[in-house]
Amino acid sequence: MSQPVQIKNALISVYYKDNLEPIIHELNRLGVKIYSTGGTETFIRNLGVGVIPVEDLTSYPSILGGRVKTLHPKVFGGILARRGFAGDEQQLAQFEIPEIDLVIVDLYPFEETVMSNAEEDDIIEKIDIGGISLIRAAAKNFKDVMIVASKKDYGELEEILKTQNGDTTIDQRRSFAQKAFNISSHYDTGIFKYFNQEEQLPVFKESIQTSQVLRYGENPHQKGVFYGDLDRMFTKLHGKELSYNNLVDVDAAVALIDEFTEPTIAILKHTNACGIASRNFIKEAWIDALACDPVSAFGGVIIANDEIDAETAAEISKIFYEVLIAPAFTDEAVAILKEKKNRIILVRQPVLLPAKQFKTLLNGVIEQDKDEVIEGPEQMKTVTQKQPTAHELHDLFFANKVVKHTKSNTIVFAKNNQLMASGVGQTSRVDSLKQAVIKAESFGFDLKGAVMASDAFFPFPDCVELAAEAGITAVLQPGGSINDKLSVEMCDLKNIAMVTTGVRHFKH
Repeated sequence: MSQPVQIKNALISVYYKDNLEPIIHELNRLGVKIYSTGGTETFIRNLGVGVIPVEDLTSYPSILGGRVKTLHPKVFGGILARRGFAGDEQQLAQFEIPEIDLVIVDLYPFEETVMSNAEEDDIIEKIDIGGISLIRAAAKNFKDVMIVASKKDYGELEEILKTQNGDTTIDQRRSFAQKAFNISSHYDTGIFKYFNQEEQLPVFKESIQTSQVLRYGENPHQKGVFYGDLDRMFTKLHGKELSYNNLVDVDAAVALIDEFTEPTIAILKHTNACGIASRNFIKEAWIDALACDPVSAFGGVIIANDEIDAETAAEISKIFYEVLIAPAFTDEAVAILKEKKNRIILVRQPVLLPAKQFKTLLNGVIEQDKDEVIEGPEQMKTVTQKQPTAHELHDLFFANKVVKHTKSNTIVFAKNNQLMASGVGQTSRVDSLKQAVIKAESFGFDLKGAVMASDAFFPFPDCVELAAEAGITAVLQPGGSINDKLSVEMCDLKNIAMVTTGVRHFKH
């Protein structure tokens, strides 16, 4: 049937009763007969509105501590019956089953209970059975039945009741069914993921309910959407909405800055750090981060792990950037930064980030654990005759953090907690090294006494040979090449130190 359906009978059974009252009064005004259960029945009765207990319809009480209330043919028959279908109408009459035209049902708060670290027995009790069944039944029969499965839709339902006098259209019922199946599938995904934490079945399931349509994707001809709750992650103080490319860079910036505890600022372009420095004060960190590559910093994403004060803000405002992120800003800093119209200013909130990463690939999805390993001086094994100094080990640790978050193949030069240059995303490691040397020289950096980190092993000794000639005194690499011995021998020949970590940090 495609004509409007007049709501004559409604079934209402909800966990959350927020904003339900206006709907009850509107249904009462329209003369709709209301069936209900438990707490919802009491709520409706207390409003002075007539309500029929479901038990009176089924002739069965709520049993098993409330586990079974609505699971009965007299309930589901009234929801699933096809109007205008002779066989269904005959059976409704035979068994005295009323047609139910509106179902308002929500679900027990399973995800919220899991997040509260409740005991497993409490979590299991929040797996809804009757509610999910009612939602699916009403949504399946959307041609005749309106399903409202979330309190977020109460306002829209109330408007329909007021303006259409209890009639619902096929387009409205189909739209509400779409929302209902979204809710039920998300709910079941949450339950499955709870049970799939230990002995995991090899399946991929994700469900994210919040989203934000982006101006476009990676390029203007591509559509883009972010699925997630950015408002939980950031408080926006100023600027336009984040773009697709902004979000990709911001994600890389957050991952990089989380490696550092001392006051640090990083500048990223196309997910790679073009400047980063750690200092005692955040303003000093900014000045030295910018010095690494002030050309690439133009239009970049800047992230800090300490409060931005007025002096630092004044320095940052001297260049054009897309996004600035920090855990806090002074009022004076915000006033200075807001003078630039289109700069995006974000306060980062403490949000637990996912431990898994996934992306579409070919005709499927690949997933992996996030790379949360970082090797410090304790994990660095000296393999050369020359031992690295304590200062060199400290710089190697700094360089290793940066190289971990830079596109492969990559080489990073660092000295005194400052990135001096990097070679990024080259098809050969020696080309990355040559690129880094050229960049360091072009910005006036003296590489004498600097250290070098590589995201993967050296297949040949040419990299350490060129590095030594440039002034590098200590090298970090994971090791593991059949030619490791050649690189070690070259280090010994050039009188520089080398350490291996045993851990590769490719990033594609």
